[in-house]
Amino acid sequence: MKTIKIILALFVASLTLQTNAQTADEIIETYYENTGGKDNWAKVTGMTMNAKVNQGGMEIPIEITQMKDGKQMTVVNFQGKEIKQGVFDGEVLWSINFLTQKAEKSDKEATDNFKIQSTDFPGPLFNYKEKGYKVELIGKEEFSGTECFKIKLTQKPIVVDGKEEENTSFYYFDTENFVPIAVQTEIKSGPGKGMVSEVTMSDYQEVEGLYFPFSMTQGVKGQPGSPISIDKIALNPKIDASEFKFPEESESGTDKN
Repeated sequence: MKTIKIILALFVASLTLQTNAQTADEIIETYYENTGGKDNWAKVTGMTMNAKVNQGGMEIPIEITQMKDGKQMTVVNFQGKEIKQGVFDGEVLWSINFLTQKAEKSDKEATDNFKIQSTDFPGPLFNYKEKGYKVELIGKEEFSGTECFKIKLTQKPIVVDGKEEENTSFYYFDTENFVPIAVQTEIKSGPGKGMVSEVTMSDYQEVEGLYFPFSMTQGVKGQPGSPISIDKIALNPKIDASEFKFPEESESGTDKN
């Protein structure tokens, strides 16, 4: 009888694990269906978001462009100047230095890590199985007073200081609407190494049949974040490839372009 109980317990535990894995898949599938349908998401070739970031009470306009082929850039409008940050043309990752106003390329490690995740359009969870990613339902957990499904996403490893590091994020899905309201990711390098970055999302609105969060905060877990209010999202923008190219300079300092 004791043996039968043990076998039954193992069987139930096995079913629970299978149900959790299946439920994680179902939550993500429901999310994409609730926000416009996977077929419609797959048709999006790019998007541009116009937003304002609140930094210490000062609103800074930004424009974020992401393309399906991996090209990306953020344009910050600061003190009357447009400063490009996190620009990626598919091979080169670069930004404008705020102090010198010169374009600077990122190092090989940062570029390689960025390249790995540049294909995650329109998001890491979209077609995650085809990309070799794994999801796991951790369980239910409350986030800022809202009951959520907590899902762990494991992506391809990144390299930090020459060593391969696990690349995981935790998504909090509202159990009522099946949309993510927060994402947490451990910071692997830089001054914030070891801390957890946290992005919260709310105010989902429709754009051409798809739903996006129009209110976000970005910061470190346990600390006040920077509010981001999105004014407009344009789908399938026509952006000239030259906008993403690193501005090569001649020896005299004059742009070749």
